[in-house]
Amino acid sequence: MRKEDDFLCAGVSRRSFIKTCITATAMMGLPFGMHTKVAEAFEKNGNPTVIWLHFQECTGCSESLLRSTHPTISTLILDMISLDYHETLMAGSGAQAEKSLHDSMLANKGKYLLVVEGAIPTKDNGIYCKVGGKTAQESLLHAAEGAAAIISIGTCASFGGIQSVGPNPTGAVGVRDIIKDKPVINIPGCPPSPYNLLSTVMYYLTFKKLPELDALGRPKFAYGRKIHEHCERRPHFDAGRFAKAYGDDTHAQGYCLFKLGCKGPATYANCSVQRFNEVGAWPVSIGHPCIGCTEPDVLFKMAIAEKVQIHEPTPFDSYAPVDLKEKGKGPDPLTTGLVGLAGGAALGAGAMLAKKLPKDDGHKGDDHHEEQE
Repeated sequence: MRKEDDFLCAGVSRRSFIKTCITATAMMGLPFGMHTKVAEAFEKNGNPTVIWLHFQECTGCSESLLRSTHPTISTLILDMISLDYHETLMAGSGAQAEKSLHDSMLANKGKYLLVVEGAIPTKDNGIYCKVGGKTAQESLLHAAEGAAAIISIGTCASFGGIQSVGPNPTGAVGVRDIIKDKPVINIPGCPPSPYNLLSTVMYYLTFKKLPELDALGRPKFAYGRKIHEHCERRPHFDAGRFAKAYGDDTHAQGYCLFKLGCKGPATYANCSVQRFNEVGAWPVSIGHPCIGCTEPDVLFKMAIAEKVQIHEPTPFDSYAPVDLKEKGKGPDPLTTGLVGLAGGAALGAGAMLAKKLPKDDGHKGDDHHEEQE
């Protein structure tokens, strides 16, 4: 057996692990070859300890993680990271689970990564979400105290999610609204791509620092560009071909979904590139508009059919129309007349100015000829 096929750790070949590192570094926009540094960091530092807390959520973020295949969830939590506490995945329960949590926090104080899934209720002293007799806010503050960094997985933990939409009866907020003295990374989405989480963990372990974040605390490698920029339906948007209704010919032919309420032009995420479910699928590719689930002011705050405001909501009139009914209106006669009048005035003023300029000595004969005329 060749060296590259030796087991890196139980159940994972080095070749498979390197493939995962290459995928992660490519997502982060790192140059080719950086995957070796990522692999070396894991080999040197061992599996990073992760503590995962659940609060106000639907467990969709964990469900998304369960469906990842590069690596599989078993490979991830058993061989690549040490997932010491996760209420819906761990075998233990009750006092046994609580002991596992506290033992890990004590043994790895200052080194573990804390992943939070779900919003945190703050109204009425946080009584609307309790685990193990403690409120979500108490559990978060206690676990955050010894964490090296905190990752808010999903839109609920990042921005409060649907629970925080007015009138917000439980006073739900995101992690960053509570934790102010620790680095917090937001990985929003409903659900987010599990590879954005994995890449963030690998980046932190390799470089001992957080990836570059945007103003909302999101890693720029995953949330640095709008979905609209890399959407397979973008050429139809530029050409003025828009789906008119679900199920009609324009929808079936893959026309742009903007007029059906697609929020892609206002949503920063890598869904159109990374995709989901290992089959190249994401909402827009199967005919549903993007709902802007990574944006705090879009998801749950705008109707699905409501259109977002963008700089160029309609294509240029010069594009070929889809049909005669949608033909561009063309130049407006009044506008054309005004432009022509302004242009004529400018030309006339230029001609008058030119006559007042002194003539060059080399053209005296021409001047004399003009005077005679």
